[in-house]
Amino acid sequence: MNDPVRRTRTGFALGLSAYFVWGVMPLYFKTLSAVAPTEIVAHRILWSILFLTPLVLLGRRLPAIAAAIRTPRLAMILAMTACLIGINWLVYVYAVVRGHVIEASLGYYLNPLVNVLLGVIVLKERLSNVQKAAVLLAAAAVAILALRSGGAIWISLTLAFSFALYGFFRKVAPVEAIEGLAVETIFLMPVALLWILWLQHAGESGFLRDRNTDLLLVFGGALTALPLLLFTAAAKKLPYSTLGFLQYVAPSLQFLLAVLVFGEPLTAARILCFGMIWISLALFIGEGLRLGRAAARARATAV
Repeated sequence: MNDPVRRTRTGFALGLSAYFVWGVMPLYFKTLSAVAPTEIVAHRILWSILFLTPLVLLGRRLPAIAAAIRTPRLAMILAMTACLIGINWLVYVYAVVRGHVIEASLGYYLNPLVNVLLGVIVLKERLSNVQKAAVLLAAAAVAILALRSGGAIWISLTLAFSFALYGFFRKVAPVEAIEGLAVETIFLMPVALLWILWLQHAGESGFLRDRNTDLLLVFGGALTALPLLLFTAAAKKLPYSTLGFLQYVAPSLQFLLAVLVFGEPLTAARILCFGMIWISLALFIGEGLRLGRAAARARATAV
């Protein structure tokens, strides 16, 4: 087996593992249903330090982290991404704990289409007619669900836009994944720690009451760091287009868990909405492949 093939297979396994962890994460949050979503997220932020610190020290990344914090523009961008990912985590945990996993999965299905909108609005990118039709179809699907779902569509839209904006700003920030996550965690940690201490003082905390719950809350730190590290390693070995296909593993697993394990109702509006979203994604992916092949042929002809 030659090295490129082995590299691709290794990257595919790493990427699939990352999205699998993200896809089955609702099972973890469901076990913490007795704990408030805000406290779950606060512990997730706090305990991720335990898993990031060895990586930072062993990788000798402290100088890069210090440089990022001391650079005003970069620090401002990472403070913004910290807020965005904090909002994303909070809404996602709330959705899982409150029985809205279907809406959560829809949010991550919508994410690539929101990325397209950002590209058009911010970067002035142009869409083909097929891509425009795909975006309009997705917008119609969201409108249908918004009218028929009783208001829970805000979960999907918040997750889609917060994660799309997070990815956009992290893309323009000149910082590696581990350093970026470390700085974001440093920015979020004071708020998380103060919230945990306040809950303890008020007697409303779910921490330090049950050993199993305590261990699960601490384990949330590993669940934050592990898939990101797997994804980062995969990104170095795989073409970006392959990673783009893999991203649908996570919301697909979430959707299956919502219907088959958690028993969330699959109403007619939800079936119609997801059907339209899947058609929209198929159109967009197919058009992207067609345009990619056309560009490759044009380059070959030019040479």
